[in-house]
Amino acid sequence: MRFQVIFTPEAEFQLKALYEYIAAEASPATAKRFTDAIVERCLNLNTMPHRGTPRDDIRRGLRTLSFRRRAMIVYTADAAQVAIVGVFYGGQDFEALIRENE
Repeated sequence: MRFQVIFTPEAEFQLKALYEYIAAEASPATAKRFTDAIVERCLNLNTMPHRGTPRDDIRRGLRTLSFRRRAMIVYTADAAQVAIVGVFYGGQDFEALIRENE
């Protein structure tokens, strides 16, 4: 079974902000490669959505998946869909940010 993967508006905003940050600090090509790789990792959750670490301590049904030790993908999965809730970079306190947006 394949799951539909969607990105919340917050996750899309975070990806765009991450792209802009990396483009300014490194280059647009580097930013594109990095953010495209994150999106690909998210889309690959369509076959095994429960591989991330459960984080019910933050929010029921929440899971996290690290990406290259620099980014954290935060998502939920139900019977048919994976929702990318956020993409956090570096030392961002994603736990506090997720709790703020409940």
